[in-house]
Amino acid sequence: MSSNIAPYGSWRSPITSDLIVAGAVRLGQIETEGEIVYWSEGRPAEKGRNVIVKRLPNGSTEDVTPLPFNARTLVNEYGGGSFTVSDGELYFSNFADQRLYRMAPNAEPQAVTAESKFRYADGILDRRRNRFVCVREDHSVAGREAVTTLVAIDLATGEQTVLAEGNDFYSSPRLSPDGKQLAWLVWDHPNMPWDGSELWLANVEADGSLSNQTLVAGGVSESVFQPEWSPAGELYFVSDRSGWWNLYRQRSGKVEAVCPMEAEFGMPQWVFGMSMYAFVSPTQIVCAYIQNGFSKLALLEPETGAIRTIESPYTQIEDIRASAGKAVFFAAAPTQGSAIVRFDPATRQFETLRRSSDLTIDPGYFSIAQAVEYPTASGLTAHGFFYPPQNRDYVAPVNERPPLLVMIHGGPTSAAFATLKLGIQFWTSRGIAVLDVNYGGSTGYGRAYRERLKSNWGVVDVDDCVNGARFLAEQGLVDGNRLAITGGSAGGYTVLCALAFRDVFKAGASHYGVSDLAALEVDTHKFESRYTHSLVAPYPERADLYRERSPIHHTDKLNAPVIFFQGLEDKIVPPNQSEMMVEALRQKKLPVAYVTFEGEQHGFRQAANIKRALDGELYFYSRIFGFELADAVEPVPIENLP
Repeated sequence: MSSNIAPYGSWRSPITSDLIVAGAVRLGQIETEGEIVYWSEGRPAEKGRNVIVKRLPNGSTEDVTPLPFNARTLVNEYGGGSFTVSDGELYFSNFADQRLYRMAPNAEPQAVTAESKFRYADGILDRRRNRFVCVREDHSVAGREAVTTLVAIDLATGEQTVLAEGNDFYSSPRLSPDGKQLAWLVWDHPNMPWDGSELWLANVEADGSLSNQTLVAGGVSESVFQPEWSPAGELYFVSDRSGWWNLYRQRSGKVEAVCPMEAEFGMPQWVFGMSMYAFVSPTQIVCAYIQNGFSKLALLEPETGAIRTIESPYTQIEDIRASAGKAVFFAAAPTQGSAIVRFDPATRQFETLRRSSDLTIDPGYFSIAQAVEYPTASGLTAHGFFYPPQNRDYVAPVNERPPLLVMIHGGPTSAAFATLKLGIQFWTSRGIAVLDVNYGGSTGYGRAYRERLKSNWGVVDVDDCVNGARFLAEQGLVDGNRLAITGGSAGGYTVLCALAFRDVFKAGASHYGVSDLAALEVDTHKFESRYTHSLVAPYPERADLYRERSPIHHTDKLNAPVIFFQGLEDKIVPPNQSEMMVEALRQKKLPVAYVTFEGEQHGFRQAANIKRALDGELYFYSRIFGFELADAVEPVPIENLP
């Protein structure tokens, strides 16, 4: 069929904001027990409620947690590890009161813990002692930083016993198969777990107390990730001591590498319960590793170190669990959105158990990610994924080049993957190109690449975004006069830095982004309260550098329109961060829009708000870059628009 000729940005697309939020769920934590698979679903249509779902061996699924329960913990604010399953019993943290609940099959949830200022995460069952071992975060003393410990909760009485204390953070308690040893991770300010963390091991005495606590691995410049026990009772873990997150084990009191590779078998531990490998049998591990930004699935023989990469369509694989000889994990591909997938090592077959969306869209509207490498500051190379405009129904007028939207992932220690994201296709199917940047500091390229951002936040990330946009413009792939930049949280900070300190982008969108580093330092939560010490410098000793890199203090250099989106209950980046910047733009008479959402925290979970943010950003760019939209969207008020 012939294509319509229309300017970039004005193409009509079936990938609407309504379609993106309709029926879509946020797939979360996975757990397995025998042939039963459990997972959590964040449902925008239920105001973001997290529901635990169970899939039975016959293929049927059912919701486990009833209304109004919301299985979500707020430990470290980002949560994760909100539920566990043992012998058919479900244990989960409830969002509203942060209490721990137990739910027997076909029964209502029953509170295990009393009402308090405690939060719980990352738990395991100690059946021999009838207790629940988990991370506890204590917010009971106003004005004091939350205290994190490892605790054991007696399931008969609810009594809590502290097992380990004294470190700033704890995670990953893992009990040996015989119940006689406990392993766990710790780290301390100012480190984040991917900067430096430690793996500890202790004996569990008859009374449940710990003895002979021993440091196994880790330190201030070594990151340890995901300790697990093999079926034979050997302790395995991931460490980046070689410069890459690789798999190790402790054997006969010594640590040895299992499969040395220039690849990442670990990830930044932003949430609890993350997993990149699992034992499917005593002699076989299913694992995922990342090379050059792409995930690969593999089978690993731990005794020999032999590894076989499995051919699969997936370019992102995470949260691996295993039982009954099969692995289950989160996966996504360039033409397939996120899904929960089961893999049978014996047959090499994949089975999709749940998709984040059941929408069927003609692939003629999909733009396929193209990995790009380009020169950046200091003679280095940066990475990203380029998505050219694609819509089977349209072509642009001859000699017109598309606008470019540079996307910045959060973290900043996170990563962009080459997978189908309808939030990207929303733009490309309308004729707007996208560059998803893995700037220096991103995961997937080794510790040295990750540490490029050390002391250089607001510099290296900005350079890599600017140089990526320039590279594509110089290649003739995009319109150098219509470059926009968008990001959330840490990505929002990079947006504002790029607009204040560089003269390349003509518009930007900040989603709950940081504008004042010093304000973030004094008004954020415990987990990230010293993060800027490694990203920028110690505070307040180098308050001058914080001021130098804070866009709010350099609004005189800002000459581009910006739209801001902000959850009003955000504790990680409070609303005043956006509001200070909005006011500065008002004073400069620059086009500015400010869209707020009641009831939203750090990131938007409600369908109506996700839709509003997408449509609002599109509308903003259409007014700034002067293209007509194919379909009407709800306008956002833009102040100072000529």
